[in-house]
Amino acid sequence: MNIAFSPCPNDTFVFHALVHGLISDTPSFNVTYADIDKTNYWAANRQGPEVMKISYAALPWVLDDYRLIPCGGALGRGCGPLVLTADKSESPSTIAGKTVAVPSDRSTAYILFRLWTAQNIPEDIGDIRIMPFDEIMPAVQNREVDAGLVIHEARFTYPSYGLHMLQDLGEWWEEDTGLPIPLGAIIAKRSNSMNHKKLTEWIRASVEYAWENPAASREYVLEHAQEMSPDVAESHIELYVNEFTRDLGRDGYAAIESLLGRAAEAGLVPSFNLEALKK
Repeated sequence: MNIAFSPCPNDTFVFHALVHGLISDTPSFNVTYADIDKTNYWAANRQGPEVMKISYAALPWVLDDYRLIPCGGALGRGCGPLVLTADKSESPSTIAGKTVAVPSDRSTAYILFRLWTAQNIPEDIGDIRIMPFDEIMPAVQNREVDAGLVIHEARFTYPSYGLHMLQDLGEWWEEDTGLPIPLGAIIAKRSNSMNHKKLTEWIRASVEYAWENPAASREYVLEHAQEMSPDVAESHIELYVNEFTRDLGRDGYAAIESLLGRAAEAGLVPSFNLEALKK
């Protein structure tokens, strides 16, 4: 079976057992390591493998062809994207009419950013510039852009660039909704040959194996951690791998429905039947 997920520590930690044959009665897996902006478009263009990690923000474009798997993904609290600036400010209006770098225009981070700006910046921002996430903080630092929307380990490393947090979008979302933040989703093709129930069981078993044997995946995680230090990689895993990774549950589904429902109302994603999230 073909599967694609990012080289980020939370994904390699979660899928280590599955792709290394440590879960019984599973097929062999051919892994493609790809950042979520790539898998989002692969799914939308029906070009990707049978199983993929994508952004929850991309689901409205792909639900006709892919089914949401209720485990293995990333939702959580205290783990949202950040809006960073070179100069310290507490007023959202400081980026009104300015250039903001974002890692994707089809991501949860981008949806949260647009919903936050609509609520807090009446005149809106100026130019949105898409760039690789690892180039955003240097661009803000060098004042090539006025602000940057950052994700992943940038939560832990942005002070080393001398940058300042204008807004923690996860904190804003949680205060506004009381719900966790839906970040990355696991999807599988809607195919008669795909046993979605079995796949769910395999992924859940891989999550549980990772928790029970945290040292087993350490070498694999660090091999793909993009020069991340072991301490940062561990913090990354602790932040993004949680009970929602084991099972979405009621709050997980409520968070997804709230995020995508709001986004559809704002015209940020196509309208779709929310019931399709569970079918």
